[in-house]
Amino acid sequence: MKRLRALSSLALMAAALLANGQCMRVHYDDGWTEQIDVSRVDSITIYKNEQHLAPTIMLHNGLRMPAFGIGTYSLHDTTCFNSVYTALKNGYRLIDTAYMYGNEEEVGRAVRQAVADGICRREDVTVITKIYPGSQYANPGQAIQERIDKLNIDYVDIMLLHHPGDNDVKAYKAMEKQVEAGKIHSLGVSCFYIDELTRFLPQVSIKPVLVQNEIHPYYQDAEVVDFIHRQGIVVQAWYPLGGRGYQKELLADPVLKRIAEAHGKSVVQVILRWHYQRRVVAIPGSSNPAHIAENIDIFDFVLTDGEMADIAALNRNEKHDWY
Repeated sequence: MKRLRALSSLALMAAALLANGQCMRVHYDDGWTEQIDVSRVDSITIYKNEQHLAPTIMLHNGLRMPAFGIGTYSLHDTTCFNSVYTALKNGYRLIDTAYMYGNEEEVGRAVRQAVADGICRREDVTVITKIYPGSQYANPGQAIQERIDKLNIDYVDIMLLHHPGDNDVKAYKAMEKQVEAGKIHSLGVSCFYIDELTRFLPQVSIKPVLVQNEIHPYYQDAEVVDFIHRQGIVVQAWYPLGGRGYQKELLADPVLKRIAEAHGKSVVQVILRWHYQRRVVAIPGSSNPAHIAENIDIFDFVLTDGEMADIAALNRNEKHDWY
């Protein structure tokens, strides 16, 4: 049997073999719970990091990534710069952007400014960007270099394929070459589900560290999340709060409101905590400084097993975007 990874300063509170003798449930003092198949103890382990609020996840390639971050979709110009800079001031160390968002330069500038101001160290910040199907997959070398140049932060922490598409394997293999060159540290994909991953994974040399998909209480996609976790790959949720145009109903859900009142937290915080306890990395976007501060304030309470089950029961398989 493989040995469990050392848990650093994050103490293991309990590890009890389940009745079938093949799994054990591990509880950490920050509320993260893992059910681990002891025949393949190669699970995602979470570590406390004193330099920022969000704990970090050990990726399968040995690098670490914060377990919570900010998304920048629809943020542009000064608004984007201010949002990322404010997030870094509030303890965020995970920033998500993409070619299609048109804001990589602002994200990079905010990271460089925060480093210059002593708010963070570059090596503690994980920046994710993505290349897009079409001409970028057909001519990936140029697209990849443009992402590196626009961010201008020495290297890209994680680069993703934005969607499956023609030449996606070709584009990914071009990204693999930049990992070998040290310009990209890790690779991932977005909007890949079981069929897509089953096709894709055998064709590439470097296993993705991350799959980024739509996930929220009304679209929990548990089968896909479990499948990805079994590959030793981290799951990240875009639309963690249901997506633009759909948040109002979700945030008014009576079950979520009841749970929030019980903990003295907002419904948003309860949803983000639910993601975290599922081992799903949420990246909510915001340009509101108060919301940015509130969103990351989810590491001082724990949802009970009953509350997690109540939220699980909210699933409608209701997808809010086409991909």
